[in-house]
Amino acid sequence: MRVFNGPDELADAVGEHLGYSDWQAVTQERITGFADATGDHQWIHVDPDRAANGPFKGTIAHGYLTLSMIPALCAQIYRVEGVSMGINYGSNKVRYPQPVPVGARVRAGAELVSLSDVPQGKQLVMRVTIELENSAKPACVAETVTLLIP
Repeated sequence: MRVFNGPDELADAVGEHLGYSDWQAVTQERITGFADATGDHQWIHVDPDRAANGPFKGTIAHGYLTLSMIPALCAQIYRVEGVSMGINYGSNKVRYPQPVPVGARVRAGAELVSLSDVPQGKQLVMRVTIELENSAKPACVAETVTLLIP
């Protein structure tokens, strides 16, 4: 894990790849729990029998489930000391080049795109790539925006 001693030290890393998280399995239990939390019970996510005969030959994770894993995965990659909190401010761009099949393992890689001054503190833009183990194509590429509050 890369630890930054405040936003000024973080500014020196703009343009750098900060590293990778550990691999994490995407289980059917996780997918079903996400479906329950969001109300998205589409069969490609929650019906293994029907999905076995579908376009992906099994259930797949929701795109938004993959996106929602980013904060926890990035917490394994970097930390900024000397701020009271970081707040998820949104995403500039999100793409899902490849579905995440049940049982697959994913990890995040993070690149610091920019750090700028905003009235609340600092705004951090990170390009996060969710890799799918043993695949040339990523499962998700997102530019996330975080507010760092002093």
